Amino acid sequence: MTLTKTIAAMSLILGSSLVMANNCAELSEIKIQNSDIGLATRGAIVDEAVWVADDATSAGETVCRVRGHILPVTHNGYPINFQINLPKQWNKRSIHIGGGGLNGVLIEANRHYTSQPSSEKTPLQQGFVTYGSDSGHQSKINFDGRFFLNDEALRNYGHEQLKKTHDVAEILIDSFYGQLPSYRYFIGGSQGGHEAFDVVQRFPKDYDGVIAGYPAHNVLMLHLSANEYARAMHINDGAGWISPNEAKTFVAKVYTACDGLDGVEDNIISNIAACKTATASFKQLDDNNPVRCADGVDTGDECLSDAQITALIVQDTPYQLDFSVFPDDQGNSVFPKWTPFEGSTFFDANFPNLGAAGARSSLQAAPGLATLRYAVARDLTLDPIEGFEAGKYAGRITDLAGIISANNSNIDEFKAAGGKLIYYHGAVDDFIPVYSSIDYWQKLQNRYSSDELSAFVKFYVIPGMGHVTGTFKARMSTLDALQAWVEEGRVPEELQAIDENPATAGRTRPVCHYPGWPKYQRGDVNLASSFSCVEE
Repeated sequence: MTLTKTIAAMSLILGSSLVMANNCAELSEIKIQNSDIGLATRGAIVDEAVWVADDATSAGETVCRVRGHILPVTHNGYPINFQINLPKQWNKRSIHIGGGGLNGVLIEANRHYTSQPSSEKTPLQQGFVTYGSDSGHQSKINFDGRFFLNDEALRNYGHEQLKKTHDVAEILIDSFYGQLPSYRYFIGGSQGGHEAFDVVQRFPKDYDGVIAGYPAHNVLMLHLSANEYARAMHINDGAGWISPNEAKTFVAKVYTACDGLDGVEDNIISNIAACKTATASFKQLDDNNPVRCADGVDTGDECLSDAQITALIVQDTPYQLDFSVFPDDQGNSVFPKWTPFEGSTFFDANFPNLGAAGARSSLQAAPGLATLRYAVARDLTLDPIEGFEAGKYAGRITDLAGIISANNSNIDEFKAAGGKLIYYHGAVDDFIPVYSSIDYWQKLQNRYSSDELSAFVKFYVIPGMGHVTGTFKARMSTLDALQAWVEEGRVPEELQAIDENPATAGRTRPVCHYPGWPKYQRGDVNLASSFSCVEE
């Protein structure tokens, strides 16, 4: 059934020409057919449609909140649970909000978007229709990979849920307002950033503008590398593991060597190239290494042993398979290095339970285990740290990469459709290394001329920003920049970020196009105007 026929059928069911904004509850009577959704389902059902406030503190019922589920094709599949928020005062725009981790939690899409300043109104409060889903499985813990054992759930997580959720949202928007959005946006960070890359690469005509924050786009290679990271800390019965206190000591020495190289000591390392030179001796297994314990033997919290330094060197080295993951795209058998010698803090406030109990609880152990055990090997007895050999699963890894990763540099269709992409990454992200995003940028540069690329993609690296947190907890009005680009043709140049760390809240920095970085010039060190973007 076509969308027009679906709407006509709903008109008969509801006894009116269209379900309009004062009839929220009547949306619950809509039955969406499988033929109205661009990928295979058994249709979708609206479970509830009720008037609510646009956030927990607001008074009055200003939003029609619709919750429902998209039916799986297979008898043992999981539904895709979705939520769509339809404001009474609609600005004729929609935003699809991405998920996080391995998903499994309903995205209610009624909060600030990824890295948005907390002082701003949410997109929903600004009049956008907002929506999201749980991606087609339900989990209560971070990195619960058991759903990978179900092929349909794996495909939905990989990318299919995005198209299915988008199409259902479009039907309900059209039903409610009597028209489709004038502009469609997608915003996400981490796994949501991966999903942002997915919609650009796989569904290029569905969105006018996309924002991807610290994207886990090459997620399969990311998790293979993460497992190697965790394995390095587990060598010699955990001799490579670095305790939180040892990490603090090491990080402090890195910042002593690098913090002032950008012109000011502000607990932000911006001049990465100079920092690499300044910390080169930190990788040596000899007496010239200022972070090494005497004779390379672990003597406590004030230094690192040879085993620990060797583990850091593994993290600082690209991870390479001996087979190609995507034969049609250069370099996809290699995952870039992490940033242990460039300002990583080995801590993320969103995952405080990872890392304090030894190598197997390190920040990277959980995602590596989930994907390798359940998606790659599908062996519930597998210990990825002890017994995983990638070559044994070469065919499976290649197949999976085509399902759950989004690393294709051919985005011609998105470009041809007039789409605009802004993506950014924190320079000291401990969960997804910034070099993954840099690697993708370099692939885009190999495919498109500078002028072509600048016309539809902007990429920014943010010093001090980690995975959401960091020494500079950057928040930016990226949606404003994207809207101006999409709707008015105003190409974004440098952005500006505000720090929302409690101790340094309110300080600002310019956000530079890669490979630029903010160098201090003169004036108040807490103001972006005191810095300029340089590429030296």
